[in-house]
Amino acid sequence: MEKKKHSTRQTELNVKVEATLMPFLMDKMGGMTRTSVKQLLSNRRVQVNGHIETKHDYALNEGDKVVVSSNAGKKELKHPKLKIVYEDDDIIVVEKLCGLLTVATSLNSRETTAFSILKQYVRQAEPRAGVYVVHRLDRETSGLLVFARNQNTQQYMRDNWRQIVSQRIYVAVVEGLADGAHANKDRVKISVNADGEYTLTSYLTENDATKRVYSSAQNNGGQLAVTHYRIVKHNEHHSLLELHLDTGRTNQIRVHMQSAGNPVVGDRKYGSGESSPLDRLALHARILEFRHPRTGRTMHFETPVPRKMLAMFHGK
Repeated sequence: MEKKKHSTRQTELNVKVEATLMPFLMDKMGGMTRTSVKQLLSNRRVQVNGHIETKHDYALNEGDKVVVSSNAGKKELKHPKLKIVYEDDDIIVVEKLCGLLTVATSLNSRETTAFSILKQYVRQAEPRAGVYVVHRLDRETSGLLVFARNQNTQQYMRDNWRQIVSQRIYVAVVEGLADGAHANKDRVKISVNADGEYTLTSYLTENDATKRVYSSAQNNGGQLAVTHYRIVKHNEHHSLLELHLDTGRTNQIRVHMQSAGNPVVGDRKYGSGESSPLDRLALHARILEFRHPRTGRTMHFETPVPRKMLAMFHGK
């Protein structure tokens, strides 16, 4: 005899005034206790504006939509190299650790990637669900990435990336004092404004055979690349930089800092060959801010700078 499937019931609640999730649910769900509400949240049965929310102190705004499901949501993703920061019906924002590819190439088609991990995750609840790549981080770079949940969202975000992204900030540790004194002028143009912000400009081309990216200060038919940075801290041997990009070319920061005479610490591909005090590439995508493709709301995400990178400047 075939088992009867239990249908999922949902209670939809509209937020009319600013509130915090815990007291809001206690008030709207028939006088539920704090313990009962915590159980709802831990079982991933509460969504706010389409994303699963588990924090009891989540701030609600007027116009938000809260949905409480009768069944538990899909299991939380637990992976040592990938953490979900935010998800809804349109996007998934993750923090990737260094060493994990964003998506496989023909050379490593069987390797576990951020993409393959997320595809398996979404399919535990919906067998035909998909995940779509919007942008990438190098294998050696850690930090924030956004994926789309459907092809229309992917296409929209890719086509309008420069218009919808308002902040994309990286942190890097580079060799030496990054003041432009050792820049290779044939490979990159460098300038600094009154606020101490440096700008690197060049044209990048990729060699298909070597898979390396090359920089030229002159327009040689390559892709225009513009990187801005400021020096946050420095010591005798290294500089801690905050960088943001006007363009998002392959290996852009790593090639630009190499051309500026200050390669990223731990860069085996574009580094100086000096021994590294870290066991990783010292490059981290720290802040990602963009306009949500469906709602138009500003989505702001931050992740801490890895401690090993900051530890190089303790006491300085």
